[in-house]
Amino acid sequence: MKLIGDGTLAIFKADDPGEACRCALQAETLTRGRIAALNFKRTAQGLAVTDAYLSLHIGDVLYGNIGSSDRLDFTVVGLAVNEASRIAIMCRSIERAVLVSPSFAAAARPEDRARLVSVGRYALRGVAQSQELFTLEDNV
Repeated sequence: MKLIGDGTLAIFKADDPGEACRCALQAETLTRGRIAALNFKRTAQGLAVTDAYLSLHIGDVLYGNIGSSDRLDFTVVGLAVNEASRIAIMCRSIERAVLVSPSFAAAARPEDRARLVSVGRYALRGVAQSQELFTLEDNV
């Protein structure tokens, strides 16, 4: 896991890509449930509530301690990190809390893929070709 400003990058490592996707989808469901519970309590107390948006993507990354002997930082780098970030940025303009990349959709198990709904093709900054993005059917 990596904190990035007000964002978080989570990695779900598994030998089977479909299993990694399943774990990421379970984490999404848990996160949404916990945010809803927190918001319920905060609303009852007259406090501000929060929300989160996220992207689900699958790809190759490098991770580990990077830096010098004076300052090491555990980080994650690679094109997949950049692409996930670009997809997350699209959540606001597309008005979806969850966006899923085509590679995640392709790697997901059939029962998980059945939950995905296309939201159209979009150009992502720094990504060569436009991509069809998806959301979860309960997020439409």
